[in-house]
Amino acid sequence: MAAPVESVTGAVLTARSRPVPWVAMYHSVGDCSDDPYRITVSPQRLDQQLAWLHRRGLRGVSLREFFAARDRGQGRRLVGLTFDDGYADFLEHALPALRRRNCGATLFVLAGRLGGVNSWDPLGPRKPLLTADGVRRAAAEGVEIGSHGLMHRDLTQVDADVLRAEAVDSRALLTELTGTPVDGFCYPYGTVDRRAVDAVREAGYTYACAIDPGPLTGPHALPRLHIGQNDTAWRLHLKYRLHRLRRRPVAGV
Repeated sequence: MAAPVESVTGAVLTARSRPVPWVAMYHSVGDCSDDPYRITVSPQRLDQQLAWLHRRGLRGVSLREFFAARDRGQGRRLVGLTFDDGYADFLEHALPALRRRNCGATLFVLAGRLGGVNSWDPLGPRKPLLTADGVRRAAAEGVEIGSHGLMHRDLTQVDADVLRAEAVDSRALLTELTGTPVDGFCYPYGTVDRRAVDAVREAGYTYACAIDPGPLTGPHALPRLHIGQNDTAWRLHLKYRLHRLRRRPVAGV
C-alpha cells in the first residue's frame, strides 16, 4: 500500500497517481500594444477565453479550490487559473471578467514590491503592481493570494539566505497582510531546481507552481500553460488536449 501524504487542504490521503491539473498562467490584463514579453491579454480576449471554458463545461478556479474539490473527488471539470506578478490591472480588468463567468483565481504577488512596477523586465513597458490595499481588496473578493517571492529573483541563482527569505519572509508578509494562510508559491520566471523546491516545501507551502519542471513535477513543482493574447478558441482546444496527453500522472498531485 502506498504511503500516506498530506494533501493541499491538510487531509491525509493515500499517495496515488493522478493526472497533473491543467493550470493556466496569466500575467497582465490590459493594453497589448506594447508587449515585448507577451505577458498581456486584453480584457476582451480574457472574456473570450473564459467563455470557451464555459462552453466546454469547464470552470476556472483558484488552486486552493481546485485541490479541495479534487480531495472530495469533484475536480474533474475544474481548471486552475493563476495570475503572476500582481499587476494593478487585475482589479480593473481581470476580476470583473472572472466574476461575470463565475470563476475564481489565484493571484501570485511579490511581497517586496507592493505598489512598485515590473522593473525586472528590462524592455518594459512599466506596469504598476498592486498596493497592499489592492491585495487586501482582491483577497476580500475571494481571490486566493499566493506568494511570488519578494523581489522576482530567479531562485536557482541565489544563495541560501536569499532563497530562504524569498520563500519564508514573503509568506509571512502576505499572511499578515491578508489575515489568511498563504498556501501557494510561484517560482519567478518559472525556473526551479531541487534546492528551490525543498526551500519552498520547508517554508510551509502546500503547493507551488513552475512552468515546465520536468522530473521535478509534483505538488511543489506544478507545470502550467502560458495563455496569451493569441490564444483563440482553437489554440486553447489544442493546448488543453496536448496537456492532457503529454503530462504523465504523478503521485501526490
